[in-house]
Amino acid sequence: MPMRLEGSCRCGAVGFSVDSHTPYPYQRCYCSICRKSAGGGGYAINIMGDAATLRVTGRRALRVWHAPISGKSGSAERHFCAKCGTPLWVSDRHWSDLVHPFASAIDTPLAKPPMTVHILLRDKADWVEPQIGPGDEVHQGYSGVSIEDWHKQRKLWID
Repeated sequence: MPMRLEGSCRCGAVGFSVDSHTPYPYQRCYCSICRKSAGGGGYAINIMGDAATLRVTGRRALRVWHAPISGKSGSAERHFCAKCGTPLWVSDRHWSDLVHPFASAIDTPLAKPPMTVHILLRDKADWVEPQIGPGDEVHQGYSGVSIEDWHKQRKLWID
């Protein structure tokens, strides 16, 4: 049975829950969009959930931002609280069956991942000093391994 994740914004105006087969917050994204919209440490961490199970309270306070990519509006919908600005989750019409909550918005205790994958380091801010541990993976671009496959390869997938 997948893990039920509960999340919320800082002010409490928006709450949500989603079921996840992949609840390990293992991947740090240093791209400028994640870093500037959700990454106080110079990166953001997304988890993956089943979009059909997403339940939201406080929808009136919810807003969506489409980050521009190469001058055009991107397809990713970045959901955040209009009252306090907390980044909550990302969804995209190209992967309509998935939703990617930010680990920072999750209130449910999450297990510590066995290692970390650092992606899009080519875009990191100059002041960021990545905390790369033994066994961590480092990628200038994307890793090439999906969140689902990463969990399955390590026998961390929750049925």
